[in-house]
Amino acid sequence: MQDLANIFIKSIFIDNMVFAYFLGMCSYLAISKTVKTSVGMGFAVIFVVSLTVPLNYIIVNFVLNEGALVWLHPDFHDVDLSFLSFIMFIAVIASMVQLVEMIIEKFSPSLYSSLGIFLPLIAVNCAILGASLFMKERAYNSIVEATVFGFGSGVGWFLAIVGIAAIREKIRYSHVPPALRGLGITFIITGLMGIAFMSFMGIKL
Repeated sequence: MQDLANIFIKSIFIDNMVFAYFLGMCSYLAISKTVKTSVGMGFAVIFVVSLTVPLNYIIVNFVLNEGALVWLHPDFHDVDLSFLSFIMFIAVIASMVQLVEMIIEKFSPSLYSSLGIFLPLIAVNCAILGASLFMKERAYNSIVEATVFGFGSGVGWFLAIVGIAAIREKIRYSHVPPALRGLGITFIITGLMGIAFMSFMGIKL
């Protein structure tokens, strides 16, 4: 249980997809104009990444890795399909995004309209693909660890986009120099938040 807690905390604060690796910045910058839309996008990302990481873990360990197909027949012990990882990951992510899009359109048309084109673009959100690639690189021992990592990565991205959205709503009433208004000041604040999150690297896990 302690190992799972360590993976969860590390994926949120230390290995934050936005502030540690700057992944998923396109949606992060475009949607973070209001807290409402940011919360909706954040929950959508949590849902997608929490499902795609364990699904991709199963695909990697039972289909793609060398010898993974031995459960089908012993003759497949030397079959290595790991070169298909990228296309399989993207296919799984695209399927989950389509599911999320249909759910949001059904139950919250206003949020669906607010998110616009950026909702289907979750399929190419590099933070979600990055979570699956990190999962493969770190070779977690079980699907539970992979699921916790995926959920924690989604929560970290959620905190990042909601945090910057709240700040952007406040600075509308501040005297920001004209040259820095909009994305300029957002980049500066994101950099400062990234530096702040670096302080969590001192946590001993």
